[in-house]
Amino acid sequence: MSNKIITISRQFGSGGRTIGKELAEKLGIPCYDHELIDKVAQESGFVKEYIAEKSEYSERGGWLANALSERGFHSGMSNQDYIWSIQRKVILELAEKESCVIVGRCADYILRDKAECLKVFIHADMEKRAKRIVEKYGESEDTPLKRLKDKDKRRSTYYHFYTDMEWGNVANYHIALDSGVLGINKCVEILADLYHSNITE
Repeated sequence: MSNKIITISRQFGSGGRTIGKELAEKLGIPCYDHELIDKVAQESGFVKEYIAEKSEYSERGGWLANALSERGFHSGMSNQDYIWSIQRKVILELAEKESCVIVGRCADYILRDKAECLKVFIHADMEKRAKRIVEKYGESEDTPLKRLKDKDKRRSTYYHFYTDMEWGNVANYHIALDSGVLGINKCVEILADLYHSNITE
């Protein structure tokens, strides 16, 4: 596969989605985030809001709840397992089709042996992420830390459940960037430079 892919894993509130979109625009390639949700929704028959939740976050209650949730509708698979299988298929097809940026959804794992893939993890300290979600999502000033911890935990559980790898472990990525220190623009600049290098070889 000759296409070059950048996968962006990120802590909630770190600006990873924004970095992915701005990076793709700078490079002149597509960014798949909500667009990926649209494609999975079309193939699965589930509504986009349901896909957005089930395609990246575990059930509340940990791995056991994740394993047992809504099982039996698709050849014995849970809805989340069924969505995972379609999501995996869509990501592989996108990587086969064109160079692109893919945000989240275990794309770094799915494409680990399938493409020239620069695997990125975006993080920031809790205070800066809390400030960002208050400003961006209108989160109440006294609840953002709880929401950050919940989102990160459920994202980590989901990632481990489907990849058997540790989400956020720097050994699983080519580069980890602190967006709270570097800023969005600098992260985009660094990744654009790496895109044109041979870092993944």
